[in-house]
Amino acid sequence: MRIYTRTGDAGQTGVIGGRVDKDDVRVEAYGTVDELNCFVGQAMALLDGERFPDLLADLLEVQNELFDCGSDLALLKQELRPYKVTSDMVDRLETWIDKYDGETPDIKRFILPGGTHASSVLHVCRTVCRRAERRVVTLGREQPINEQVRRYLNRLSDFFFTAARAVNSRSSVPDVEYVRSAEVFRRK
Repeated sequence: MRIYTRTGDAGQTGVIGGRVDKDDVRVEAYGTVDELNCFVGQAMALLDGERFPDLLADLLEVQNELFDCGSDLALLKQELRPYKVTSDMVDRLETWIDKYDGETPDIKRFILPGGTHASSVLHVCRTVCRRAERRVVTLGREQPINEQVRRYLNRLSDFFFTAARAVNSRSSVPDVEYVRSAEVFRRK
């Protein structure tokens, strides 16, 4: 099988249900999700399997679900097939967020990306996830989308933040606080 097809040489690409320009907002949305998936892989490569088996399993599930997000975003018309991303996936992210948040010290100030290398890359995942979410919001204003993808990405960025803090905590490395911040957070 050849990797190249030459079908995109004129600046268009195939999506589920047709062809669009490569700079179409739909392609920008699922392309940013694909970029995020690459950074998740990088974060996983930095995590020790003995210390982080649960997080590695969760991140692998996230990678598969990001492919589901991309697949739903590449769908021109829902009637072509059912959506893959569901509210159950969002609910599960919330469970993971609560679990990893329970491992971290109370947060009092804004947190800067840093600490361990893996934590820093998880913060990159968080920011790329936010950009993907913005691209999906733009797409959703112009065309129908699976609203669960937007919800999933919104929750996923919170997961990356919490996971980054948990990695630092398990590694006995403190989070890097924004020193110019007053104490703005209080756990209830």
